[in-house]
Amino acid sequence: MEPKPQRSAALLVVVLLILLAGLLQWVYFTHAATAPGAGLTALAQAELPRSGVTNPVTAVLLNYRALDTLLELSVLLTAMLGIWSLGPATPGYQQAGAVFAGLAAWVVPLLILSGGYLLWIGAKAPGGAFQAGALLAAAGVIQRLGGDPRASLPNESAQRWLAIAGIGIFALVGLATLVAGRGFLDYPLAWAGWLILLIETFATLTIATLLTAAYVGGQPPPSQTTATPGMHRMQAPDRKA
Repeated sequence: MEPKPQRSAALLVVVLLILLAGLLQWVYFTHAATAPGAGLTALAQAELPRSGVTNPVTAVLLNYRALDTLLELSVLLTAMLGIWSLGPATPGYQQAGAVFAGLAAWVVPLLILSGGYLLWIGAKAPGGAFQAGALLAAAGVIQRLGGDPRASLPNESAQRWLAIAGIGIFALVGLATLVAGRGFLDYPLAWAGWLILLIETFATLTIATLLTAAYVGGQPPPSQTTATPGMHRMQAPDRKA
């Protein structure tokens, strides 16, 4: 039976969460009642031809509120740095049997192709970097479950570069628009679509790397030659004088 102080603390947390949920609901419904209508939808749709994409969600995330998306990637990187600070990752699972290995051989390529499709179609329809990155990360999780201790991630150095690639390209594009005399991440209309695709491509790689590494759950091992799953690296025999 739990001690009374612990039960009281747990009850207090539950009450506070209920109050917070009630407050958020009150704010939402009060705003909906006092400001009926489309809200910002009409404004977002009116600016869509100047955004470089035709999907309004992508326009909001990568154009109107691009700085917010850049900060979201930074939060994801910060969380990953916290996980890496905990020390080395735990060993991988045992090698998969024939059934799981056969399933992975079909599913992993489909996830990679689907991720590429979602990245490309995100300018016109639901999709984009976060969805594509999540599918690529799912492929890595399947590889980890199948016995690959690295979940098909590259070596330590490449992982660290991929972890910051999306944020770095995002920031460089913003700095380039500043140098060009525009606002931060204020894309010129002629280049907006291609710049958004460039940002999303590198963001996809970063998101996939960070999510997969988070599942692995520890600092990547030092750079070394990666052994083929299911095969053991041969060691040279000791030579004695």
